[in-house]
Amino acid sequence: QVQLVESGGGLVQPGGSLRLACVASGLIFSNYGMSWYRQVPGKERELVAGFSNAGKNTNYADSVKGRFTISRDNAKNMVYLQMASLKPEDTAVYYCKAHNIWTNRAYWGQGTQVTVSS
Repeated sequence: QVQLVESGGGLVQPGGSLRLACVASGLIFSNYGMSWYRQVPGKERELVAGFSNAGKNTNYADSVKGRFTISRDNAKNMVYLQMASLKPEDTAVYYCKAHNIWTNRAYWGQGTQVTVSS
């Protein structure tokens, strides 16, 4: 059974930092491109940062470039999102996504809430 579990969300002050983590199980991790999405009420879910080709390429939303960094540890089946200089507009539910590079099948985590507020 494929499972993605996010952790690390919470309340943080503007300008602060937070690191999200996602652990995957039930899959061959190297066959998956990993990414982070976020969603706020009234808006579509958007790509924040992602890997393709099992970590060879990365891309970021313009709104987070220079502040967020995605990384992965294939030995641990984990992907991280390091978030710095957080802004209130970063408040959202953040989701981990695994995308099979051969079949295009995607799996989603349950989401973790990030709230940036003083």
